[in-house]
Amino acid sequence: MAKYGKKASTKVKRAMHERKRGELKSGRSGKTVKSRKQAIAIGLSEARRAGGKVPAKKSSKGRKSGGKSSKKTKSSRAKSTRSKSR
Repeated sequence: MAKYGKKASTKVKRAMHERKRGELKSGRSGKTVKSRKQAIAIGLSEARRAGGKVPAKKSSKGRKSGGKSSKKTKSSRAKSTRSKSR
């Protein structure tokens, strides 16, 4: 059984053509999309909205956070307070 339906392939194909011509814009910001991966993601999300057969997005549980870890900042603060107290 195929993971993606025909609607998904047509939406991605259209998004890739628009990206090549420099006409594909991203969501709220409206900036021109230059990344191939981003163009595919836009095509798939449009296919989802149109009711095409597309697997659900991966959950954010398994992904790493983009920010700095809190452990690193805590340890640097602890070190600075120890050296000041001596």
